[in-house]
Amino acid sequence: MGKKIIIGFMKDHKFSYIIGILFMLLSSYIQTLFPKVLGNTVDILKTNGFQPNAVYVNIAYILLIAAGTFVCTFAWRNLVIGKGRSLECLLREKLFDQFQRLSPEFYSHRKTGDLIAYAINDINAVRQTFGPAAALAINGIVVCVISIYEMVQTINWQFTLFALFPIPLIVFFMFYIGRIVKKRFRKVQKTFAAISDRVNENITGIRVIKAYVQEDKEVERFQKLNDQMVEANMSMVRVSAYLAPAIELCFTVSFVFNLIWGGNMVLKGSISLGDFVAFNGYLTIILAPVISIGQVITIIQRGMASLGRLNEIFNVKPKVKEGGSIARFPEQYSITINALSFSYPEAEKEALSDISLEIPQGHTLGIIGKTGSGKSTLVNLLLKMYNVDRGKIVIGENDLNDFKLKALRSGFGFVPQDNFLFSASIAENIRFFKDSYSDDDVERAAQDSCVHQNIMELPNGFETILGERGVNISGGQKQRVSIARALIKDPEVLVLDDALSAVDTVTEAEILLNLRKVRKNKTTLIIASRISAVMEADEIIVLDQGRISERGTHLELLEQGGLYSEIYDFQFKGEKRPGNQAC
Repeated sequence: MGKKIIIGFMKDHKFSYIIGILFMLLSSYIQTLFPKVLGNTVDILKTNGFQPNAVYVNIAYILLIAAGTFVCTFAWRNLVIGKGRSLECLLREKLFDQFQRLSPEFYSHRKTGDLIAYAINDINAVRQTFGPAAALAINGIVVCVISIYEMVQTINWQFTLFALFPIPLIVFFMFYIGRIVKKRFRKVQKTFAAISDRVNENITGIRVIKAYVQEDKEVERFQKLNDQMVEANMSMVRVSAYLAPAIELCFTVSFVFNLIWGGNMVLKGSISLGDFVAFNGYLTIILAPVISIGQVITIIQRGMASLGRLNEIFNVKPKVKEGGSIARFPEQYSITINALSFSYPEAEKEALSDISLEIPQGHTLGIIGKTGSGKSTLVNLLLKMYNVDRGKIVIGENDLNDFKLKALRSGFGFVPQDNFLFSASIAENIRFFKDSYSDDDVERAAQDSCVHQNIMELPNGFETILGERGVNISGGQKQRVSIARALIKDPEVLVLDDALSAVDTVTEAEILLNLRKVRKNKTTLIIASRISAVMEADEIIVLDQGRISERGTHLELLEQGGLYSEIYDFQFKGEKRPGNQAC
């Protein structure tokens, strides 16, 4: 997938690459003219009574060579290396899009720090490979080829062959080192991911760390990860550091050989001093590209390692199947659940077992049960966060799987247990960055969720910028802002997943009263730990170990004297019955 993106990008920008490579070839050719002009100038200067005008002409040529090299290099670096930045942006957008499409199951097995490493380090390594590294490699190869040709023309092929005999050894050594660098770079990326994850966890959980006085312990743990990253980097650097000195050593041998043999040829008159100077100039020109090619191979190996890591992400298929063709949530519907059973991947026990339920349109369903009884799982399946077998959930006259995911989820307003707020203004959090909602809509939603007064007490009201995850407001306020976000959408089905747990009972009662007013003829599902949140529901189901153990209205369930009655007595009378557990 990653390779396809890169190939597609290059096809889309082929004219820029073609023009850039043409400028690159022209730049390489112009650079190789300098030794010839310099050698010619030396031959002019060594003759008695030389013509100054001839020297001035060569000086003009040298200045033109410098100017031509500048212009061409400027052009190809902008066209080729500049496109590398565009490729980086495209890869990051594609990766982010892939993150959005992947199912929740994927994120339950991946750490945040590791995913951040993909989006930063790996994409940057790929950009360097297909931008600067590729350009320098092409430029270096062209310069070397032209220089070697001119060396043969200047003296002869035998002398050139002996002068360049270390190059095959250098090439073999570069590829050998490159393979080792590729392996060790993977370890560098893993240690970077571990550090990113540790930093992310510590910043997110800083209040818990301080509350338990674990600052020093966390610093120690971070130091260990930091030392591992240093060691991984040094392990890679120790290998890659051999390249440049080894190349310079080999070329030193070439220069020594050239001075001995070439100097004798000058003394014998076999070649002119200018030819000898030009030959050494070409050898010097070759040195820089060969050293850069060594670095380029290292960069390319790192880039290929990163591209392999990115392909692992790009090749992950979303577990939740799209499949459906219905593009709108129905206006008239009821929700029917038929003998629904579900197990999480790799779980031995069923999270839900044989759930059958009818939720008429406009009804309020209360769902209560102990922790781990399957309350949130049921809602996740309604939203198709996990795959559901056909015939198990029907909305209106259509199977859940017949809906497009966007159409299905657009019919729901969901307030999860972990109320996530963005680092933006309160108004933007309620709008969810949609411009279609007016300021009046925002205020109305805040009033219905009983958070309007709290917002107006803040220094900047609705324009107050929230910290990361809404850390600068209370838990109850975060819950109510999240409820406002769902209410402004005016969804067909509103789901509150334990979304009133952080508010006091008076505020809870006010919110529920408002919901009954604004949610007429629309379906509401209230998952709660407190019975007070579901007492007024049209129907209440009690989940126990993934099964519906009781169902009915509040009064009917109290009369049954089961688990619901036990929870009620515990919460309202304070009398804990034997074996009873509070939610």
